[in-house]
Amino acid sequence: MNIHLMIFVSSINEPEKSAAMMKTVESFIRPVKGDILDDPGFHPDFHNGYEVVKVTLNYAEGDCWVSLAPLAIEVQDLNIETYLENLVSHGWRIVAPEG
Repeated sequence: MNIHLMIFVSSINEPEKSAAMMKTVESFIRPVKGDILDDPGFHPDFHNGYEVVKVTLNYAEGDCWVSLAPLAIEVQDLNIETYLENLVSHGWRIVAPEG
C-alpha cells in the first residue's frame, strides 16, 4: 500500500515560509489516528515524532493518506529553512498549493 504522509510546517517568526510537505512510502503497516510516527527527516534537534491526526484510505487505488499534526517552529535557534531542507534531504517534497 502507498502511504502518503502529509505535514504542514510553519514558523511564528517566518510565516511567509510555511509549507505543506509530503512523503510517500510503500508499506503493509498502515498508521491509525493517535500513532506517533518517526522519520529521519524530522530534525533531531527539534522533534522525534508526530501524531497521526487523520487517515483516509482508498482501497481501489491502494493508497493511504496520513495527516500528521502541524508543526509550528517557535524555537529561535532553529529556523524553518533548516527544518524544510532536512525534510527534503530525507525524501519529503513541498506540495504545491492548488489554484
